[in-house]
Amino acid sequence: MSFIYLLQHTPVFFISFCSVIGLMAGSFLNVVIYRLPKMLEQEWRQQCAELRGEKIEASQPFNLILPRSACPHCGHKITALENIPVASYVVLRGRCSRCRASISARYPVIEALTGVISGFIAWHFGYGFAAFAALVFVWALIVLAFIDMDTQLLPNDITWPLLWGGLLVNLGDGFTDIRSAVIGAAAGYLALWLVYWGFKFVTGREGMGYGDFKLLAVIGAWLGWQMLPLVILFSSLAGAIIGIGLIVVAKHGRHVPIPFGPYLVGGGLIALFWGHQLNRAYFDLL
Repeated sequence: MSFIYLLQHTPVFFISFCSVIGLMAGSFLNVVIYRLPKMLEQEWRQQCAELRGEKIEASQPFNLILPRSACPHCGHKITALENIPVASYVVLRGRCSRCRASISARYPVIEALTGVISGFIAWHFGYGFAAFAALVFVWALIVLAFIDMDTQLLPNDITWPLLWGGLLVNLGDGFTDIRSAVIGAAAGYLALWLVYWGFKFVTGREGMGYGDFKLLAVIGAWLGWQMLPLVILFSSLAGAIIGIGLIVVAKHGRHVPIPFGPYLVGGGLIALFWGHQLNRAYFDLL
């Protein structure tokens, strides 16, 4: 039997394949989450220097490929055997093989999370275009969620291509029809744009960033405008509950910003997998 035949006709094989690919993708997502904000910061510094007329010194290449991943403590270059998703972390007991410095547990967590969700996508959608499109969509959402948690940035380098990608996917009715996708992109952006300006008008302060508008527009472009109320409801409730918990339990300052992107991502995942059932249940109750 051919490899493609096994993917098409053996669900267990397809789920296992997507889980393994997800683990490998998770390893790369760790690189993107760590390096992309630094790449953007470097680019912004260079642009500022150009505007000031300063001479820009040549620097070592720093992108998603170069330099090779290394231990931040001793500079040891990570070998291929030390870069096997999750397994290497377990074997090394979470420490650098040379200097024995601790390695953040977040790396294997992101790898495992990506692998589990990728396998679930394969199970939920089955072999076909929808599954492969959902993998790309969800991997990008994972990157956005963690970058936002770290830096409170939702980079245009991801949100804009992802928005156009959602519209292209729905040209062929991937997750919704193209009309719903276009309305979803516009409505998603405008919904939070109006909240932003309403909050600023009342309080004089900014309540969220423009990246949040773009992220909700992305979700609307992929899933259609019908999913936006569900996403907004979930993200708002989750954000309020966790935010209040951080203030009460962790003594988080009331005026210290809390990234909203991860809650939008959570709402987007719920809408992707169970949105139609939840909307149908809601209208049945009405």
